[in-house]
Parts: sequence; C-alpha cells; structure tokens
Amino acid sequence: MSGRVVAYSSSPLLASRTPVWRSKFIVAGIALAFLGLAGRAAWVQVIGNDFYRKQGEVRFARTLELAANRGRIVDRNGLLLATSVPVPSIWAIPEDVERDKVKLAQLAKLLQMPLADLMAKLAEDQKSFVWLKRQVDEATARQIAALDLKGVFQRKEYRRQYPEGEAAAHLVGFTGVEDQGQEGVELAFDKDLAGRPGSRRVIKDRMGRIVEDVREQVPPVDGKDLQLSIDSKVQFFAYQRLREAVLENKAKAGSVVVLDVQTGEILALANYPSYSPGNRQNLTGAQLRNRALTDTFEPGSTMKPFIAALALEKGLVRPGTQIQTAPGRISIGGSTITDSHPHGVLTVSEVIQKSSNVGTVKMAMQMQPRDMWEMYSQVGLGQRPQLPFPGVVSGKLRAHKTWKPIEQATMSYGYGLSASLFQLARAYSVFARDGELMPVTLLKTDTPAVGVRVLQPANAQAVRQMLHMATQNGGTAPRAQTMGYSVGGKTGTAHKQEGKGYAASKYRGFFVGVAPVETPRIVVAVMIDEPSGGRYFGGDVAAPVFSATVQQTLRMLGVQPDMNVKPQIVVQAVEESF
Repeated sequence: MSGRVVAYSSSPLLASRTPVWRSKFIVAGIALAFLGLAGRAAWVQVIGNDFYRKQGEVRFARTLELAANRGRIVDRNGLLLATSVPVPSIWAIPEDVERDKVKLAQLAKLLQMPLADLMAKLAEDQKSFVWLKRQVDEATARQIAALDLKGVFQRKEYRRQYPEGEAAAHLVGFTGVEDQGQEGVELAFDKDLAGRPGSRRVIKDRMGRIVEDVREQVPPVDGKDLQLSIDSKVQFFAYQRLREAVLENKAKAGSVVVLDVQTGEILALANYPSYSPGNRQNLTGAQLRNRALTDTFEPGSTMKPFIAALALEKGLVRPGTQIQTAPGRISIGGSTITDSHPHGVLTVSEVIQKSSNVGTVKMAMQMQPRDMWEMYSQVGLGQRPQLPFPGVVSGKLRAHKTWKPIEQATMSYGYGLSASLFQLARAYSVFARDGELMPVTLLKTDTPAVGVRVLQPANAQAVRQMLHMATQNGGTAPRAQTMGYSVGGKTGTAHKQEGKGYAASKYRGFFVGVAPVETPRIVVAVMIDEPSGGRYFGGDVAAPVFSATVQQTLRMLGVQPDMNVKPQIVVQAVEESF
C-alpha cells in the first residue's frame, strides 16, 4: 500500500498567516527572561552578594573565641586566693540538633533543666549558636558526649575557684559566668586580671567538624597575676574570731581590719556574715556587702584620743593636766551631756582611760570648730579613701561653719559625724606612726610607706600611752590585753540611728588599737553590729577579737614579745560613756 501523502498546505490552520509581531514578542520575552536571569546572577554573585555570603558563613563559617586564662590572685606569701580551672560548657546549633525525644530527655536530665526549657532553647531554627549550660562538671560532660547527639557540642571555658572561701569572700570578690569581675578585687582589677581573648576563624561541615582555617589565628593574651598585701593566715584567723564573736553575742554582723603601719599594707579585711564565692545562690545584699569599707557609723568614743591629741598640739593641756568632771554632767545650749557615772577630777590621760564625755567636751570647747574639723579631715574622715575597691565610702563630716556649740561638743566624742571601720583603722595610724598618717595599699609592697605629718611625735606618743592605760585595769578595755604583747586602744559604743533619732536598744560596739605600744607594728579595728546577748560595750564585745587577732598577727609577722607576764584582766571593766 503506497504511503498517503498529506498536503500541509491544504490545511486551513497551517495555511493561515502568523502576524510578525507575535513572533517578535515571543523572541523578545525570551531575551528579557535571559537578561533578568543574567542580571539576577550578577546581583547575587557580584553586586549584592553580602547577604548571601553572610548566610553561607552563618551555616559553615565560625569564629571560635580562644579564651584567655584569667590571672591568679595570691596573698603576700604566694598562697592562692583565686585561680581559674578549665571546665566544659555545652552548646548547640538548633537547626542541626537531632530530634530524638529519648536522647533529648536524657540531655535535659543531665543539664538539670525541664525538657520544655531545653526545647525552647532549640525552638528557633534560625539560630546557629545557643548555650545549653555553662560550666558543667567533667562527669556530666562525659555523659553528654556519650549520648552522641547530633548538633550538640562542648567548649572549654574557665571557672574561678576560691581556696579561702568565706574568709576572704568580701575582699577577693568573684566573677560572673563570662569570667568578668563582679565584686571585690576581681572587679577592681578586672582589666589586669582578664587578659585578652584570641580568635580563630574556621569553616565547619554539617557535622560540626573543622574543615579549614579561614585566616591566621589570633592567640589569646593571658591575664596578669595579682599579689595582694593580704596575709591569708591572718585573714582566716581574724575571720574565725570575728565569726565566733558575732555568734556568741547574737549580733547582726561584724568587721575586722588589720593594717601594717610600717608599709601601709592591709593584712586582713574580714566581714561576717559572709558567703561562699563558688556557690552564690540565694545571696542577699547584706551578705555581699563589704561592711568594713561600705558601712558608715558614728564612731563614738574612738574620737576622744584625737581631741586629746589636738589639745596637746595647741598647748592647751598636758597629759597630767587635771580636769574637773564632777558631777558627771555638763550643759551646753540647753542640752545635757553625761558620763556613765561621776569621776570627779581626772587627768587628761585618765579622761581617755575612763572615756569621760565631760572631760573630753571641756577640752573640745576650748578650741575653735575649725581646729577640730581640720584634725578630723587630716586623719581622713569625710574623705573617700584612696583605695581601688568598689563601694568605698567617704563618711560624713559637715563643714565647721555650720556647727552649733552642742554639735561641736557631741562631735568631740563621736556623734554627729560618720566613718567606716577602715577609715578609723587608718586614722589610728597617726598614733602608731608617731604622728604620721599612713597611705594604705591592697597590693604587696616591700617599701616602707611615707606618711603625712599630722601630730608632733611627742604628742602622738603621749596619746599612745593614754591608749595603753585604757587597756589596763581601771580602763574601759582590759579584755584587749594580749599575751606577750603590750597594746593600746580605744573602745567605742554608739546607739544606732533609726530615721531621725536613735534606737534605744540597738548599739554598735567597736575597738581600735595598736600593738606593741612602744614600737607599733599593726593597727587592728573591730566592729560588732547590734550585739544582743546581754553585752554591747565595745570593751566587752569587740576588744576580745582585737586581743586574739593582735596576738596571732604579731606572731605570724615575727614580732618579738615585749611582755613576759600574763595579762591581768579584771572581770569588771570601767563602763564607757556614750
């Protein structure tokens, strides 16, 4: 059968003429499409490729921070106060995490968090990095690694450890999870301790494995070690004695400061209640506060030696000058100032020994207010101590031009002004250094400090003998006596302020003193806040802490005893006036 021939030209559809514009339109459309694709390709690859490059880097490129090792904090003898140890931290790439419910439940249990919280961290698929838990222990890290959960990784970080614990917590402070200083020396010297982290830019595959380095690695610079003036043994002993005193006297809190008057170094600075720097859960502000530096109070009778010193400087009295204190009270501006009980005629030395308000006021009222103000200012009251420590306060000392006669009188025995315990300790260096006010430092130094002359040496020595009398039988603080060492100091007992007045039954008891008396090496200041165990005088609650701290500190410093007999301490001390 012959093939059938189709005459296409006979088809009316094929025979119809196509308009030229239609073919041109189709060709133009195809050309425009290619131009659009070419333009888009040029935009993506050449002109506007930043976004796409960033998205690629987000998925595969990583900048790994190379942590710097934070510097150590050591005491004057090189013993560790703070150091860093490597610990693992757990992180994840949410979009890569394997959604295995069993493994995720096990992971949540190991991380000690509800499964819902873990899933919330992994919910946003756009995240390329999320911390699951920082600084876990090694055992937990090994169990997490054993899960072999895709998208979950570990990184080495550093965690701070504090060997001295509660004893040095307020002084050393602590760091946060990012290894930045939060309190104390850790905060004050953070820049020196922190160092500088390095970095490494890498490309990773989908399994999180490093494929190659993109650029040259920047090495980390470790932080500098810091050597403090603190003696960790003195610090620990002072803290233990303070803790015992606070608990024994059912007090609210307490503080101790120990200064080396030869170098101006701070040997101890302790507070109670304290906290553990390694476990800071449920802490309150009261626990964190470094009371010796941040809390101010009216210093009470601890100001009386400065009035005696000023009277000696101005030639108004001598140590043996007699002052009539009977009948145990004095009226000024319609107000009456009293002693705890009448003493009669007292020498200037006995005024300090027995802590007579009347005797002190009679000396003070012979002076101009400016004289007292200058003396208090010269020993550092009303001024912020030059100490690189967070929260250091200046206290309050009003301008002398505003003083009324009654205010001048009360300021002579420590009411109407305020100071921190640290300020009081430093002020007493004037008596320990034969009239020089010592600069203080938290860092170890072997260079003897150069003080600022405030009193003539003979007058400072005379007041030091008065302080020695206050610790003997017949004084306000026989409990400050120390086995093997002569001591001198002054008690203080002050009502606590509440609002615009004073609490009737709330006190602060304190004691500030020097030892040994003839050639002082240290100043020790003790404050007990709100003792409620039946005793509240500074000679009863603070002086025993002073005694124990002095003995231990001088022994550790290698100071030879200057007394061969046991202290003769009477049971009943002279009550101080306040």
